[in-house]
Amino acid sequence: MPMQEIITGNFAPLHWVISPPHSMRVVDWNIDRGLRLEGIIDFLKDMNADVLILQEVDINARRTHRLNIAEEIARKLQMNYAFGREFEELTQGSKASPAYHGQATLSRWSISSPRLIRFRRQSNFWRPHWFLPRVAPLQERLGGRIALVAEINVGGTKLVTYNLHLESRANDELRVSQMNEVLSDSAGYGPQCTLVVAGDLNLDVSKHPAAMTWARAGFRDALAPTPSPTTPPRRLFEPGRQIDWAFVRGPIQIDRGQVHKRLHTSDHYPLSFNLIQTDAPHL
Repeated sequence: MPMQEIITGNFAPLHWVISPPHSMRVVDWNIDRGLRLEGIIDFLKDMNADVLILQEVDINARRTHRLNIAEEIARKLQMNYAFGREFEELTQGSKASPAYHGQATLSRWSISSPRLIRFRRQSNFWRPHWFLPRVAPLQERLGGRIALVAEINVGGTKLVTYNLHLESRANDELRVSQMNEVLSDSAGYGPQCTLVVAGDLNLDVSKHPAAMTWARAGFRDALAPTPSPTTPPRRLFEPGRQIDWAFVRGPIQIDRGQVHKRLHTSDHYPLSFNLIQTDAPHL
């Protein structure tokens, strides 16, 4: 049977939180399917983050030993999680035991109302074709790119996260179209609600007019003002690409934004930053 579009799990210990914490640490990371799971979990444990926003997360895929990667991380770190199904990976499972790929958001607090934005415009690159063999390097898939939206209850206040993975096999026009769907959706939340929009945008926002679009919508770059590549170099003398981003909106301060470039457990570097509570009544 096909997997539900969203699955959830709760592994955080129950505890009473009277008011939101003064600060929260957020990590955003494309984990390359969870291929190096032990190293991924070790890093995330050391980070002691409160919210994790992860892309390229496998469920039941041969390449990642048939594990539910989001659940493995959530269990080890004692966090709650929501997973959003992006693709069925046709070369990684079977009709009897299908494999999936998507995004996962994890939190130390309860996650409510998770939902997907399945972008209206998609690339046809991943669709299976009768003339192509069903082998792993071709990555034939069913589905499409998504944003996973989750509401996190932090001490009686609401933090909304948008977990993005924009299309890699297309032009910037398509990626900006998908990005604009997220911005349009986020406009439904009032100015006193804290929003975090993060993920693999497959786009260097700093070199694109899209940067002004984020600013006009009231978002701030969580890693500004020091841009840095978020992927390792693919060839000699190449600095890497800056395609992973995190933006924040609302009555909150951002502190200690960092790209962790010494880590080599994925083909993307993790991003981390702290959210510092202001005197406003909501996170």
